[in-house]
Amino acid sequence: MRVATIRVRSDTDQALREMRKQFVAAWKTGEYQGEVFEFESPAALFRLLTPKRWELLEALQGAGPCGVRERARLLERGVRRVHNDIGALLDAGLIEKTDHGKGCSSRRDEPSQSSRPDHPVQKSLPAPLP
Repeated sequence: MRVATIRVRSDTDQALREMRKQFVAAWKTGEYQGEVFEFESPAALFRLLTPKRWELLEALQGAGPCGVRERARLLERGVRRVHNDIGALLDAGLIEKTDHGKGCSSRRDEPSQSSRPDHPVQKSLPAPLP
């Protein structure tokens, strides 16, 4: 199972030291270390993970991949809004498209061979500009 860790911390130097340590461990052992998403403040986190996007993430974990229209219907939301939210989550790396490119699956799902990283993916997401 893949694991994504979401952290909020303002100490960039500490975050970089920890990422380096995890990278070296993955490099030496060849073992999956999990993905880490770092935000410099709660405000930065909640600009990306709005309540509707969190609901979408939960739906993806529970129901698995499906098309945008079907997902919108299941969530009782507009197709355009769900499409925009999926785009934001894809850009941030919190979800991935399926091998067929039709739907998207939660990063929590077991990856296919073509999308599984050999080493952990670590991201520091900057706060969007006001």
